[in-house]
Amino acid sequence: MIDERLLRRDEVALVWGIDRSEVIKEIYSLKNGKLVLRPEFYHMSGWPDGEAEHYTPILLDCFDRGGWFLGLFDQGRLIGAVVVDSRRFGPAGEWLQLTFLHLSHAYRRRGLGAHLFRLAVARARQVGAGALYVSATPSRNTVDFYMRLGCRLCEQLDETLYRREPDDIHLLHDLT
Repeated sequence: MIDERLLRRDEVALVWGIDRSEVIKEIYSLKNGKLVLRPEFYHMSGWPDGEAEHYTPILLDCFDRGGWFLGLFDQGRLIGAVVVDSRRFGPAGEWLQLTFLHLSHAYRRRGLGAHLFRLAVARARQVGAGALYVSATPSRNTVDFYMRLGCRLCEQLDETLYRREPDDIHLLHDLT
């Protein structure tokens, strides 16, 4: 049985135990404001070197300022997580960032990722956000996942997030 609950600060680093493996066959890029799909084949066997060391302090800062961290557990092991930052930004300060959403490989295609996303949307609405900003890995699977859930291309990129992840596809999910 899969359980969901809020993560404690001392559990944040458990996210790096999520099995991120995936076969990538196509990736998106943005050309003249349009998504362009191109073939690119590789096997992602886990987290890139240095990812945990780089992003753990970012996640802990997010937690410390009131970010929302929810985990899915199977027999006590973290198999998925979603994070919504509490820091507001955007044209009128109405956006929140979906900082993290990952689900272990063996648990995909069961609706659990969509469930995590819907919980993040509900959380953002609960705290009065107007939109959820998503910086998505450019793989077809990831971008198509978010688009199916109602995200659209973000027309006003956040410069800080864009500089952090310039190859990502920056999306917005309107909450109003």
